[in-house]
Amino acid sequence: MKKWNLIVDVALCENCNNCVLAAKDELVDNAFPGYSVPHERQGRGVVWLERRTRGSAHMVDTAYRPAMCGHCDAGPCLAAGADGAVRKREDGIVLIDPVKARGRRDLVDACPYGAIVWNEAEQVPQNWFFDAHLLDAGWTAPRCTAVCPTQAIEAVRVSDEDMAARAEAERLRTWHPEWSTRPRLYYRNLHRFDRAFVGGSLLTREGEEVACVAGARVQLRHGGELVSRTISDAFGDFRFDDLPPDGVTYQIGIECDGLLPAVLDVEMEDGSRHLGDILLVKQLGPRASGGSTATPVVEHAL
Repeated sequence: MKKWNLIVDVALCENCNNCVLAAKDELVDNAFPGYSVPHERQGRGVVWLERRTRGSAHMVDTAYRPAMCGHCDAGPCLAAGADGAVRKREDGIVLIDPVKARGRRDLVDACPYGAIVWNEAEQVPQNWFFDAHLLDAGWTAPRCTAVCPTQAIEAVRVSDEDMAARAEAERLRTWHPEWSTRPRLYYRNLHRFDRAFVGGSLLTREGEEVACVAGARVQLRHGGELVSRTISDAFGDFRFDDLPPDGVTYQIGIECDGLLPAVLDVEMEDGSRHLGDILLVKQLGPRASGGSTATPVVEHAL
């Protein structure tokens, strides 16, 4: 059977908040019998954005994660509301009954993602219910997909097998899979939010002049094994992304024609690492095979 899923591309989200406003516009002051009572005007809505900034100095990356109810297949809210307060439809959508859930503030705490909000005026817990009232009326997707200018949000209705195959093929991930709630909210490029990068800027000096080193060959190794490789850009910058945020030590090898090679040991701790300016030494003559490796000068290491 085909069921609804939502795919969000973190790399395409520009923090415009259109999805947030669309949910407010649809749900505030509007009652949809069987689906929802009017949502509150004030406070965080059932769709919101979270921000994560990585790096430092000029090598900074800020990403935004649209968040909402994931319509989990094994959500704790389903167990807590098993008396009919919370139910899951055959198409995968989770609904909080606006009548049976009245007074059930405990359902707010049942969701580990914080996706259920409490409506103080109506004394009822509420979630983003995938705009089920619109889908049941013939709409082909919820409003958040239509208002996103970068098409960062996509709603798909496919079988569980097809969704699993797509998630594997496109490297889609869920938020906190270790909670075993089996959400139907998938993310693309989630590494920009929950993983780390390491990078730096390559420079060389000739007399009093300092120049960026473009086209240098940079390798990232762990335990002697090659993890990734890249080329420094026109500004001498290089970066390796999608790395564990802490607890791992890498070796970065740098080679460039006319410059002595360099090797740095980098320990990942407390998130992304910007290594600052790495000054490479000019090679005075032809380097013999198996020659020595220079130790670089790292300026302004952060």
